Amino acid sequence: MTEEKATREGYGSALVELGKSNPDVVVVDADLGDSTKAESFGKEFPERYFTAGIAEQDMIGIAAGLAVSGKIPYASTFAIFSERAFEFVRNIVSRNKLNVKLAGSHAGIHTGEDGKSAQAIEDISIYRTLPNMIVIQPCDYIETKKAVHALVNYNGSSYMRLLRNPLPIIHDNNYRFEIGKGEILRKGKDAVIFATGTLVHEALKAAEMLKKEKIGVYVVNVHTIKPIDEKLIIGLAKKTNCVITAEDHNIIGGLGGAVAEVLSENYPCIMKRIGMEDKYGESGKPAELYDKYGLSAKHVAEKVKATIKKKK
Repeated sequence: MTEEKATREGYGSALVELGKSNPDVVVVDADLGDSTKAESFGKEFPERYFTAGIAEQDMIGIAAGLAVSGKIPYASTFAIFSERAFEFVRNIVSRNKLNVKLAGSHAGIHTGEDGKSAQAIEDISIYRTLPNMIVIQPCDYIETKKAVHALVNYNGSSYMRLLRNPLPIIHDNNYRFEIGKGEILRKGKDAVIFATGTLVHEALKAAEMLKKEKIGVYVVNVHTIKPIDEKLIIGLAKKTNCVITAEDHNIIGGLGGAVAEVLSENYPCIMKRIGMEDKYGESGKPAELYDKYGLSAKHVAEKVKATIKKKK
């Protein structure tokens, strides 16, 4: 059986590793360290761990001050709560190109039973509109660790989207993460699925279903939504002339929007965006919600087939 761990666990584990190797790494949290897993760093390095309480704007202000002082701050809270501090992220962090690594956990309807008030489905859209801000969403525990380590060497503002519930680990420790480069996980001739986060796993399962019907699809893990891998997107669009995007996020402004922007200006082709269709989720188990809102593997497979028919 494939091992499963949440991406937020990878975040906490990587922070501890960075704390041991880099004395300039500091962590700021907003009273959710046990949930974001930032608390792991605090237990190892209490003198470098700062909690702002339930005050996200203060968390961003503290992180910005630490960055100006030459430290490398990772600031974390729930994705939905990070939006409370959006003005601070915009005017203090991104506008000044500060070296702050913001992490938003418990994103998407995969958060499950917490319901629509806690399920951020707009955060990718919000953060990718900010100049000087990169946006990353790893798809498993190991990729999260690699991304956290990569960010320590990136001098600038970033937002990392993390998830509450366990996901299968599809990478090994030899995996090389590169900011801004998509990862081809599977090849095919009929279509390409650009997926991010949890939908990478649904896309891989959908590809297996489609294979049984002699339909071959590329599956690409888009872990960096900004800067997005334009060269890879255009190249695979030209090979297949059929593009599908898949994400646990509003289809407006998320990965689907980003890919559509690239293709509309470079290589218009048949395209389908799979995600939350401009609606909020509700309380329920992740698998039940994915099935209801058309994000599960069987729905992805059906939408891929319908999209392929359009190109004929």
